[in-house]
Amino acid sequence: MARATASRAAAVAAPASTASTSSINPRKRRQSSPATAATAPATQSLGTLEFDDAGEDDGDVLAASDEGDAEAEAFPELDVDGSASEDASGSEGDDESFDGSYDSEEDAEDELDDEAQLRAELEMEQNEILSASSDDDEEDTSDLDELIRRNTVKPLEDEPEISSIPGQNRALRERGDDDEAFRGLTKDYMKRSRTVKSRLTGQEKTIWDEEIEPDYASDSSTEETTNRVGNIPQYWYDDMPHIGYDIDGKKVMRPATGDELDRFLTGVEDEMGGWANVVNKNEQEIKTLTEEELNLIQRLAKGENPDENYDPYAPMIPYFSSQVMDQPLSGRPEPKSRYLPSKWEHQKVMKIVRAIRAGRITPRRPGAPKPVEKPQFYALWSASDDTPTAPHPMHMPAPKLIPPGHSESYNPPEEYLWTKEEEQEFNEQEKEDKKGKVVPRKYSTLRHVPAYDNFVQERFERCLDLYLAPRMLRRKPRLDIKDPSELLPRLPSPQELRPFPTTKSVTYLHPNGVRVRSVSIDPTGMWVITGAEDGEVRLWECAVGRCAMKWKVGGPKDPVLSVEWCPDREKSLFAAVTANKIHLISPLPLISDALAGRTSAFALAGFNAAATDDAGNKIRPPTQPDGVAWRKPRDVSEREEGRLVEVEIPGHEIKQVTWHKRGDYFATVSSPGAFDGRKHLVPSEHAMLTTTCLTAGARSVLIHQLSKHHTQAPFAKLKGDVQRIQFHPSRPHFYVATQRHVRIYDLMKQQLVKTLNPGLKWISSIDIHPLGDNVLVGSYDRRLVWHDLDLSTTPYKTLKYHARALRSVAFHPSYPLFASSSDDGSIHIFHATVYSDLLTNPLIVPLKVLRGHEIKDSLGVLDVKWHPKEPWVVSVGADGVGRLWCN
Repeated sequence: MARATASRAAAVAAPASTASTSSINPRKRRQSSPATAATAPATQSLGTLEFDDAGEDDGDVLAASDEGDAEAEAFPELDVDGSASEDASGSEGDDESFDGSYDSEEDAEDELDDEAQLRAELEMEQNEILSASSDDDEEDTSDLDELIRRNTVKPLEDEPEISSIPGQNRALRERGDDDEAFRGLTKDYMKRSRTVKSRLTGQEKTIWDEEIEPDYASDSSTEETTNRVGNIPQYWYDDMPHIGYDIDGKKVMRPATGDELDRFLTGVEDEMGGWANVVNKNEQEIKTLTEEELNLIQRLAKGENPDENYDPYAPMIPYFSSQVMDQPLSGRPEPKSRYLPSKWEHQKVMKIVRAIRAGRITPRRPGAPKPVEKPQFYALWSASDDTPTAPHPMHMPAPKLIPPGHSESYNPPEEYLWTKEEEQEFNEQEKEDKKGKVVPRKYSTLRHVPAYDNFVQERFERCLDLYLAPRMLRRKPRLDIKDPSELLPRLPSPQELRPFPTTKSVTYLHPNGVRVRSVSIDPTGMWVITGAEDGEVRLWECAVGRCAMKWKVGGPKDPVLSVEWCPDREKSLFAAVTANKIHLISPLPLISDALAGRTSAFALAGFNAAATDDAGNKIRPPTQPDGVAWRKPRDVSEREEGRLVEVEIPGHEIKQVTWHKRGDYFATVSSPGAFDGRKHLVPSEHAMLTTTCLTAGARSVLIHQLSKHHTQAPFAKLKGDVQRIQFHPSRPHFYVATQRHVRIYDLMKQQLVKTLNPGLKWISSIDIHPLGDNVLVGSYDRRLVWHDLDLSTTPYKTLKYHARALRSVAFHPSYPLFASSSDDGSIHIFHATVYSDLLTNPLIVPLKVLRGHEIKDSLGVLDVKWHPKEPWVVSVGADGVGRLWCN
C-alpha cells in the first residue's frame, strides 16, 4: 500500500512542477498523469478512449483493446499498465530501496499525509475539468477521448430494464433493494410470477405480480375480456356450470339467464325496443350497442368512412410552399455534437486494427507497385485484342463493317453522283431495301456537311433492339424460312385424295319452287326421296332425275319435315313425318313382287299378331303412351300406291325421324315443350319462331318398333330441348343432342354413358362416323365440331368455314368423306381419315366447295345426304331444287 501510494505521489509531483501548463489545458495534463487515468474509472462509468500518436502508448492501447474485445465488452477500458510502467521507470531509484515494510511510525504518518495531499490534488483537478468543460469557446476539440467520455454513458448492469408490462414495473419499484426475499434472484422481466423463500416457514413459494392492465400498448383491445378460452366452439361448455377461464386460470361461471318473459319485459323497458341488443357468445351476456356503435355499423354498411368527423372535401393544406426563398431560414452552422464519432465506428476501426495485427489484412508497403485497377467501363464495340473485353461468357464481338468507298465521301467525283431519276427511284423503295445505302452528296468542305437526318430515329430503334432483342448465342439451328407458306401444316394434295364430288350432275326440280326440307337415298342407291313444304313426298330416279312417284301426306300448312329410308336391304320402305303423323310408305309398284311381299308382311305383322300364346294364355298388349295409335290406311287406293302404316301422335310436332341399323326400330323427335299454354322459341328457317307445343318435354323423344307396332318413351325426364337424335352404327348407344350438349345413353344398361361439350350455342345437326368413334356436330353459329370419343369430351377440331348457319352434316358410309351444308348456299366437302392406331389423330383436309343453290328468304342448303356406294352427294335447298353432285 505504501509503495502504491508513493508511486502515485511521485506521479503527482511532475504535474505540480508544471502548474502553468496544466492551468492552460487541464485535460492534456490529465492524459499525461497516470494517477488521474487510474482514478478515472472510479468517478465515471466509461473509460477514456486513447487515440494518441505516441509509439509506445499506441501499442499499449491496441493491446488493451484486444483484451477488451476478448472479454466482449461494449466499451474498452483504459489500459493504465503502460502509463504506470512509464512513471514507474522514472522513479526506479526510489522503488528499489523499498522492501514492503515501514521503518517507523513517522513513515506511516508521512504516508497518510501524502494520501491526503493526493486526494486534495485529485479533487482540485476534477473541479478544473468541470469548469473547463462548461466553456465551449476554450474547448479543445482535438482531445477526442475526453469528448467521448463526457458524451457517452454506459448503462449500469445492475439496473433493471424497463418492462413493456406496466404492472411489472410498478411491482419492481415497490420491492426495493433492501428486501431480503428478493436478493440474489435473477431478474426475469418477462415472467409474471417468482419463486422466493418464505420468511416464516423457510419453504419456497410463488409470488404473482398484479394483473396486467390493458391499455393501448397491449396486444388485446381496450375492452377487458374476462373469458380467455380463445376462439373455440362455445358448445363445448354447454354441459358445464362454467363457460371458460380467466387470465388467472380460474373458472368463469355461467351467468344467470331469464326465460322468454324476462326477455320480453327487457325489450319493453328498453328505449330501443331491444333490437340493439347483441349476445356476446364468449361471455354469455347480452350487450346493448351504443349510439356511436350503431352509427359506426351504419356507416360501414353504406361503404362510408367509419370516422363521423372525416371530411372528404377538406381544403388542401399547403405543406410545401411554391415560393422559393432566396436565403435559408438560418445560417447557423451545425453544432459540433453532431460530428462526434460513433461507438459502432470505433468497433469497426478496432476490428480492422485487429485484422491488420493478425495478418488477415496486409497493407501495401511503401514503394510497392500499385495493383492493376479494373476498368470501370468497357468498349462495347471494340474488336481490337488490346482492349479488354467485358467479363461475360456471352460476349460476342461486333461484326466488322465494310470500309467506306467513294460514294460515302463528302466530296465524291462527279461520276458517283446520282441523277434525279435515280434518287426518285431510291426514295420509292421500301425501308428495308434502303438499309445500308447512302445517297452521295457533294460538299466543298467538311464543315458544310450537315448532321444526319435520321440519327435520332435510328438511335431510338437501336435502343429498342438492344432492349427487346439482346444479343445471345443461338443454341438451336436457325430456321431458314423463305416462304410464309412453309409455316402451314403439310397436307396431302386434293388430287391425291380423289374421288370426291366436284360437278353438278342431275337436277331434281320441284314445281313452283316449293321449299324442300329433307332428302334421303335408299340402301341400293337407285331411288331418292324428297319431302317438301307442299305436303308431298316425291320419289326420284337417282341417276336420271325423273320423278317416278309422289304421295300427298300433308298440305301447305302441314309440310313434310323429315324423310328417311329404312337401312335394311331386305325391305324397301321409308318414313315421312308431318306435324303429328308418321307415314310408312313403300314404292310397291316400282319394286319386285318378292321384295314388295316381304316389305308388306313385315310392316303389317303388328296387326296380325296373335292375341294368345302357344299355351292358350291371353297376351297382354304392350302399353302405349297416351294418344299414340297405329293404323292402316282406310282407302284402298292408298294401300295400292304403297301406304302401309300410319302412326298418329296427337299433340306432337314431329321434326325428325331416324332408323336403327337393323331396320326394326326408328325414333322421332318432337318440338320442345308441352301444350300447356306456354310459348317457346325454336329455330326455324334461320329465324326464331314462336310455336306452341303439346306434350311434356320427356315425351319429345319416342322410340317405335315396327314389327310389334309398339311405341315407348325412353326418358322420364330430359335436360334441355332436344334438337337431334341418332343411333350408334354398331353399339346399343343412343345419341341425344340438346341445344348445348350431346348425351350418350346405353339402351341396354339404361344409363348415361358420356356427355359431350361441343361449346356451341345452338346445335342444329349431328352424325356419327361409320366406325363409331367420332361424331360431327353442326350449329347455327356457323361452326362445325369434330369430337373424338377416345380423346376427350371436348372437341378435337372446330371448323368455321361457312358464313351462315349450318343446316346439315353427314359422313359417307364407305368413303373417308364428310359434307356440311349451310344457309350461305354452299356445300363443303372434307376428307376425313380415321386411323385404327389410337396414337394417330384423324386427318381432316378441306377438298371442295360446291356452289349451285340459290339463297331464298335467307335460307340456303337445308339437307345433304351421301350415296351409299358412290362418292356422290345429294342436296336440297330453299330454292326448290335438288341436285346430285358427282366426281
